[in-house]
Amino acid sequence: MYNFGLHVAPYESPEVEGFRLREDANFEAAARAHGFIGRSGYDGVPGPACWGRQVFPRFIEGSGFATAPSSLSLWTDIESLMAFSYNGVHADALKHARHWNVKQRWPALVLWWVDAGVVPEWKEGTERLERLHDEGSSAAAFTFKQPYDADGNLATIDREKIKEIAASNAIGQHDLLAYVLTLKA
Repeated sequence: MYNFGLHVAPYESPEVEGFRLREDANFEAAARAHGFIGRSGYDGVPGPACWGRQVFPRFIEGSGFATAPSSLSLWTDIESLMAFSYNGVHADALKHARHWNVKQRWPALVLWWVDAGVVPEWKEGTERLERLHDEGSSAAAFTFKQPYDADGNLATIDREKIKEIAASNAIGQHDLLAYVLTLKA
């Protein structure tokens, strides 16, 4: 999974403080989440290794920014990623994202399957996001709205599985959510 957005102001500004303050809690929640395999770190930032040189899609051009909020991560299945994305601390962040990010003219994220043991690089994420934008959903670049399975066939998301995973993820994340709810929106 690769996602990309643009903030309404520089990262250190008061306008995106809510994003900045939630970032560590979101990374921690992902690391604890069912189905999470790993994520790329960022060039020159302590934490996980960076999966290749970090690059950004063409949508950053003309923004005035040299970098932008983005993530690259591996998950075992779509349902695990959805359970994390739309529940707990990450769901709280999504609720406030319109305050921190510009309205997007591109897909917020792109999904694709990789073989076991393959670690994607940033460049691949940006290429697939651009492909999704330009060509629409396909087995090579898709979203939750039109998912594909690992064999390249249109897939149906198992909503009951998402509920089960979300309930499992919630155990142990109550402290993270309580912390996040005390932060500024």
